[in-house]
Amino acid sequence: MTELKAIAADITTLGVDAIVNAANETLLGGGGVDGAIHRAAGPRLLEACRPLGGCPTGEARITPGFDLPARWVIHTVGPVWRGGRADEPALLADCYRHALRLSDLYQVSEIAFPGISTGVYGYPPELAAPIAVSTVAETLPNLRSMARVVFCCFSDRDLAIYEEALATID
Repeated sequence: MTELKAIAADITTLGVDAIVNAANETLLGGGGVDGAIHRAAGPRLLEACRPLGGCPTGEARITPGFDLPARWVIHTVGPVWRGGRADEPALLADCYRHALRLSDLYQVSEIAFPGISTGVYGYPPELAAPIAVSTVAETLPNLRSMARVVFCCFSDRDLAIYEEALATID
């Protein structure tokens, strides 16, 4: 059975097979977790992202982790929060599904997700966490190699929100 857990940590320091980057559509770096991952991975990450030609909202792309402890970076573009009237829940769920499916192709056994869209994209964490947790739980039975999924939270408040969402699936 796959272990699901939430932690408060800097995602760029985690020694897992893959970390997920809450990227923008260009994949060329930005603020928040995206900027932190690009800085920690070093300039080769940007060079690996350039030929990918970007990524639409809800989809995912993969690159090596370069200078990160993680072997892979899975880039996904979450929806900008528009009050829930622009298909944001479905697009957010797609981010998690596509990242997990891509991780399965690369035989990832441990993956860490940030709170996709909960930073500058404005998605309320208390609405995003249940979508993240339920989508991951629903997708896991279709994966061959996943042993551990970590929801890496930026703050203690977010950690409590993710732990509450995880408690509903146990």
